[in-house]
Amino acid sequence: MENVRNVVIIGSGCAGHTAALYTGRANLKPLIIEGHEAGGQLSLTTLVENFPGFPEGIQGPELIENMRKQATRFGAEYKLGHVTSADLSKRPFTLQFGKETVQARTLIIASGASARWLGLPHEQALIGHGVSSCATCDGFFFSGKEISVIGGGDSAMEEAIFLTRFATKVTLVHRSSQFRASKIMLDRAKHHQKIQFLTDTVVEDVLDVSQKEVTALKLRDVKTQRVWDFPTSAMFLGIGHIPNAKIFEGQLDMDQDGYLKTKDYVFTRVEGVYACGDVQDRRYRQAITASGSGCMAALEAEKYLEQQGIE
Repeated sequence: MENVRNVVIIGSGCAGHTAALYTGRANLKPLIIEGHEAGGQLSLTTLVENFPGFPEGIQGPELIENMRKQATRFGAEYKLGHVTSADLSKRPFTLQFGKETVQARTLIIASGASARWLGLPHEQALIGHGVSSCATCDGFFFSGKEISVIGGGDSAMEEAIFLTRFATKVTLVHRSSQFRASKIMLDRAKHHQKIQFLTDTVVEDVLDVSQKEVTALKLRDVKTQRVWDFPTSAMFLGIGHIPNAKIFEGQLDMDQDGYLKTKDYVFTRVEGVYACGDVQDRRYRQAITASGSGCMAALEAEKYLEQQGIE
């Protein structure tokens, strides 16, 4: 069967590239379908300072490109495309992407999770320049500054509390006076001396693209409709992520938010199908942990194929 691949990897972020590197070095000639966000969330990041081996830091897109080149060197094949359907009910597994169909003896799902954005006019233009969806990734860059967090759930409270390590003041902006956050997290944030709340307030836009950095948020009071510019050095989104796993509904186990459930780190309920990175990790969501789980998935796929007598 000419179109049957030993390993197909969905996603081209840190998890996918690492899985590609390891399966490539095992001479399994993996096929990587890059996904609709090629490079994953790291491709939207500017300076990455917490990936081991780069004492001066490295630009996110450069790190991703280096990983891709390394995997390609060992025989990994990359194709642009977004997987639109998957059939895991029979072997080999069948995937559809674009106008192409591919079959796989093993499947590594590294499709990641997409940050929820507000959809503001200038939001995307300022990602990496003061707009961020990851406090642990970017908080350090705003040491000694006043910053803002958007959201009303546990994610927003966690982001705000974490960011107090660096910021002189954190303003939490929420569209309602009611919060989805658990009482313990909300109380912790409300009693923190560095955190202030702006409730019944929505963000209309983020400024200032002309200066290529965040200088203020354009806010609107939902009760009075007053609009004003609120000075801030950064806007962190604490409104959650959307795991890119919808095509596996009914085929693989998921939690209530759509993250793939795994046992022993990377195993799904279907033998020969592994999940790694942010599509199954809602806790850490770091480049290095994604790479680590990509390595695990690759080693398990290699072991599985060997047990099936496939060299």
